[in-house]
Amino acid sequence: MSPSKLRGLYAVTPDMADGALLLARTEAVLSGGCRILQYRDKISDKPEQLARAKALRALTRRFGATLLVNDDIALASLIDADGLHLGRDDGNLRAARAILGPDKILGASCYADFQAAAAASAAGVDYIAFGAAYPSPTKPDAPRAEPALFSRAAGELPVAVCAIGGITLDNAPPLIEAGTDLIAVITDLFSAPDIAARAAQFQKLFERIRP
Repeated sequence: MSPSKLRGLYAVTPDMADGALLLARTEAVLSGGCRILQYRDKISDKPEQLARAKALRALTRRFGATLLVNDDIALASLIDADGLHLGRDDGNLRAARAILGPDKILGASCYADFQAAAAASAAGVDYIAFGAAYPSPTKPDAPRAEPALFSRAAGELPVAVCAIGGITLDNAPPLIEAGTDLIAVITDLFSAPDIAARAAQFQKLFERIRP
């Protein structure tokens, strides 16, 4: 998947103690049609992170999906991930682009700050992420990113626009209508009664809204 094709459901892995269960749920996400995955893991030790990342790399290759790693450029390089996602305090974007090279995907968290998004775009990212789009169980204190921010970024910046934070199947449509290219989802996807079906429903939103 080239950076210019970044559109659709963007699954972000939840923190889970059970690595086998995480892989099973991720496989369900991919079988439902999701083709963009971020490995995010704030609880596992480094050996476990490497083991999980390798397993997810194999899984995404089997489904023809894109795998990005959250925050850890060394891990992303080690498993030959398709790219990297960096938060505000997780590293220099220009340096990360230089290390990754031109062909890998680089994304940046910009919270609710348009100027940060413009700077990230200038630094060479492929997508910028605003959030929290809605109150988020993962980051309850995150500032809110309003729909107008997504519309402005979509109209003014030459990169894909991602929304994250508290997104569900019910509240995602206004974000897509506002110009969002990627909908990053954790809880409403990985905790769904039928994960594959929920992934397919998210993907269908993009076919129905701004196809």
